[in-house]
Amino acid sequence: MAQITYDEVNLMLRLYDMRRESRLRQARAWFVENFHPESPEEMMQRYPQGSEENTYIRMVISYWDMVAGIVNRGLINDELFFDSNGEIWVVWDRMRAIVPTWRAAFKNPHLFHNIEETCKRLEAWREKRAPGSTAAMRQMMVQAKAGTKGT
Repeated sequence: MAQITYDEVNLMLRLYDMRRESRLRQARAWFVENFHPESPEEMMQRYPQGSEENTYIRMVISYWDMVAGIVNRGLINDELFFDSNGEIWVVWDRMRAIVPTWRAAFKNPHLFHNIEETCKRLEAWREKRAPGSTAAMRQMMVQAKAGTKGT
């Protein structure tokens, strides 16, 4: 296990404080509960530009992409981050199917690269510690999504 610095811990706490901001907290809760688009077209139809939901989506994705950029640059130890930040993986899992279309539309193959790379490492770390856990989490998310469609 790598030595963790005071600065890394302090940065983690500051990022946690940002997550507690009421508007971001509201956006995160909405995202986890409601964001299940299967295509970019469905996303734009259900959450059009200017809607509250679209604002929530942008807030959540940009927050986690910013955090991933910090982690990817080594400013926070991966293990320290992965121990207590599974939400980033949920966000990536929800958006990963539509990211290729966004990358093509914006002609930017690096769009959301930070969050994707962090989540690849998170999955590898998780699977090393608990084999099969990523598949189990995806299955739970599919079941949760099916449960919300019935309401």
